[in-house]
Amino acid sequence: MAKITLSNLRHSYAPNPQSADDYALKQIDLDWEDGGAYALLGPSGCGKSTLLNIISGLLVPSEGRILFDDRDVTGLPPDQRNIAQVFQFPVIYDTMSVRDNLAFPLRNRGVEEGRIAQRVAEIARMLDVEDMLDVRASHLSPDNKQKISMGRGLVRDDVNVVMFDEPLTVIDPHLKWKLRSKLKELHQRVRATMIYVTHDQTEALTFADQVVVMQQGEVVQIGTPVELFERPQHTFVGHFIGSPGMNVLPAVQADGRATFQGQPVALEGKITGQGGATELGIRPEFVTFADEGLEARVRKVSDVGRHSVVEAMVGDTAVKAVVEGDVPEQGAAVHLHFAPKHTRLYRDGWIATEVGP
Repeated sequence: MAKITLSNLRHSYAPNPQSADDYALKQIDLDWEDGGAYALLGPSGCGKSTLLNIISGLLVPSEGRILFDDRDVTGLPPDQRNIAQVFQFPVIYDTMSVRDNLAFPLRNRGVEEGRIAQRVAEIARMLDVEDMLDVRASHLSPDNKQKISMGRGLVRDDVNVVMFDEPLTVIDPHLKWKLRSKLKELHQRVRATMIYVTHDQTEALTFADQVVVMQQGEVVQIGTPVELFERPQHTFVGHFIGSPGMNVLPAVQADGRATFQGQPVALEGKITGQGGATELGIRPEFVTFADEGLEARVRKVSDVGRHSVVEAMVGDTAVKAVVEGDVPEQGAAVHLHFAPKHTRLYRDGWIATEVGP
């Protein structure tokens, strides 16, 4: 396995890029430690696949370097990077048995048959497919086909990194949680460096130890799932992660204080910087109803099972609150309270408050 370093990386599909807008990837500097589980998370078009293709060697970056364990591999083709990749659609041979599919990457490299049998048995046991080893792959269900595709990526023990490119896209929703759990279990067993690319926050947050959130070719935050939820560094992270996402509300800053709809709002700590467009960020989980606070009127109540999502209007701005138990009726006048330690000011999208004492 390998530590992966991306240094001063930028990429443009334009022949002569003139501005930042011409770059599909803005400058990226990242270190992925050996044996870590990482996710690249972001919407379609944010640069995830471009970055994955650069790491795998399918693209040469316009600028910067890729290093595996401090070895510069920027100019090396894919076959010299020692990478295993699992794609959206299962890459297996339907005419072969499960056993032969798992053995194929090893046979292709001339591994001794005794070692192949041992390794295939280990992977089959990890994947819970021991009873399928002699079944022809064409007879497998879609989720089992993807299991075998994952196994083909994991069967080699000499790879630098295993990369997963939205591997659960074609899997039925009720089976996805099984494969997500299995993949997490596999990582804990083999401790390979794994990079998982997805636009699905649930997949990213349940698999990865560290999540890299991307928007418009930029890395806007790297952190654990808890860090991304508890303290988004950018309004995009707050909005993209969570269901519903973070409330992003227009705010006015003056004299070291912030107001929303003309009413002062307590923040997590001291405001930093000046100028720019200012907004408040508060997750619906930290908005509650109180005897006093921001005056609002309930516009909509959505029962989503374990809790309700209440949308209330403060002036002409909607604020969402996640509520367990009794909820006010539609049209009711209420007061909203924002938990100060979870209320932050953002300037031009970036966090602009310090953590309080």
